Amino acid sequence: MDRYFDYFQIAGLAFFLTAFLGRTLYLRFSKNVNPITLGVGKKGLRRIVELSFFVGLIAWIVELLLYALNTKFRLFPAPLNMQLIDSTPVKLIGVVLVIISFIIFIWALVSFRDSWRIGIDEKTQGDLVTNGIFALSRNPIFIFIDIYFIGTFLINGTLIFLIFAALTIIGLHYQIIQEEKFLARTYGQAYQNYCARTRRYFGWQRALNSNR
Repeated sequence: MDRYFDYFQIAGLAFFLTAFLGRTLYLRFSKNVNPITLGVGKKGLRRIVELSFFVGLIAWIVELLLYALNTKFRLFPAPLNMQLIDSTPVKLIGVVLVIISFIIFIWALVSFRDSWRIGIDEKTQGDLVTNGIFALSRNPIFIFIDIYFIGTFLINGTLIFLIFAALTIIGLHYQIIQEEKFLARTYGQAYQNYCARTRRYFGWQRALNSNR
């Protein structure tokens, strides 16, 4: 049974990377836009957080492959690979969460169209997207990543994936705050109106002005 979970993780990762790279290459060569702006033009803590997320994502991808392929080698020391959960029902919950996250991801990419960016792009801003899944959440891409990481932890059940999930949720929340400030400056009243009717996280966070 465990092998099926491994196959699922490999297929899921391939799906994510294909969609991610496909949209990146499309914008880069068809629209002459570089959608990956993590760390570009940033200073101090913002630069550290954005670059750390990029490095962490690569480490997470490598570690996920190592687990799914059942290799003996691990990126991190043995204590971080301690098994916290090893239950088939919990693994199945993880699978469901990963599938839900992919649905959110694809819906967000379709809604984003050419405005999709990874990081804050101060040079070639796209249009303010407020329709599709963005009518339900201001940050569906970040929600996708959070749920994907949580689902991966439930499937593998080890300490290192719990740490990845926790740090990702914290780091992305910080990034959301920075992006909200940028979007408020860039789009002004249109963004304020959007925040007044659409929540940060599917309705359980208050609107922008109430969070300060």
